[in-house]
Amino acid sequence: MHAVDPGSGKAPAAQTEALAGARKQFPVLERLTFLSICEKSIVPDCGRAAVEHYLDLMQSAGASRSEHEIRVETAKQKFARLINAHQDEIAFTRNVSDGINGIACAIDWQPGDNVVLTAELEHPNNLYPWRHLERLGVELRRVPPRDGVIDAPAMVSAIDDRTRVVTAATVTFAPGLRTDLRTIGEAARERGVLFVVDAVQSAGILHLDVERDLFDCLATSTSKGLLGLYGAGFLYCRREVAQRLTPAYLSRSGIDAGPGQHSEGGNEAYRLAPGARRFEVGSYPLAEAYAVDASLDLILGIGQDVIEAHVLRLASRFAEGLRERGLPVYGASDPAHASHIVTLGALGSGGHDFSHDARINELASWLQDRQVGFTIRRGQLRFAFHLYNNESDVDRVMALIDAFPGA
Repeated sequence: MHAVDPGSGKAPAAQTEALAGARKQFPVLERLTFLSICEKSIVPDCGRAAVEHYLDLMQSAGASRSEHEIRVETAKQKFARLINAHQDEIAFTRNVSDGINGIACAIDWQPGDNVVLTAELEHPNNLYPWRHLERLGVELRRVPPRDGVIDAPAMVSAIDDRTRVVTAATVTFAPGLRTDLRTIGEAARERGVLFVVDAVQSAGILHLDVERDLFDCLATSTSKGLLGLYGAGFLYCRREVAQRLTPAYLSRSGIDAGPGQHSEGGNEAYRLAPGARRFEVGSYPLAEAYAVDASLDLILGIGQDVIEAHVLRLASRFAEGLRERGLPVYGASDPAHASHIVTLGALGSGGHDFSHDARINELASWLQDRQVGFTIRRGQLRFAFHLYNNESDVDRVMALIDAFPGA
């Protein structure tokens, strides 16, 4: 599993300066300690400026549709660079579930085929698309988690000659632990099984490499680590895989049309667009494209490895501070599964947004009242770090916990 050692030292001065400069893009941090990127993004100034530029163009009729779509293509190009893919392997979607459904519905399923996944740890948006296939006679092979993480060896063992897809989150939304993706990817590739990845909790935060970990498909949204808006996402589909898939929905965007075919459907035979573009349907979410195009510049300018090392360092320090204060940090026995998300409490010790533990609920209220942004999922408090966080955020939360009457 690829992981950057957070270490115990400081980042090089140049990296520290770059991260400090990026923090200035988020003025809300002057009044809020935001540790909730696992729920939603906060849009940087550059993203807001890009959207305002788009609105100015729309208000003044200052750009054509094709000129707007150039921005879509540059955003796709930048995302491809982020995950080590080719631009033609990237499609613009509405969100992560749109991308996953696009792949799930493009496979020629036969009764008796199966999908391998860890249902207990997947977000519902990477569960229901596959459950929906049960009506076609597709079996879901539910692999139990181990030590709070997706058990990669057990996932591999569940693959057989009727497995069509194995799917996993790069980082689970609760309890926020990393998956050994390479182990699953190698086995899937060797056996001709599609490896479909939900990357919404890691894209823009942790180092993703579709070639290194042998992904066939990857879906994410722009509204978390990519620091964009709700309503858009990216789908990566490996070239060789895309050519074998037939999308369930089709529009002009997904057709390999020649000149003059913008408005004429024609009666001639048509060809699907090469690569991932065949999964694009209708008009693009242009405001969202402008926003994420700008935020990707910010992310790429700092670099994936720098951001990953930074957030892992902060998360490690944060978790250690919680443990020193006697709080129940949830973590796997293997530190390689640690991510930028730190969770408190037992998994499943509550509902979607509350805990059955009175002390955890009281601490949550205490922190929320003092302008700390975090979330509760499946009974656990989730604190998550991104490029704009720094040591002062960790120190502030620790000081608030020290002052907590229930400490």
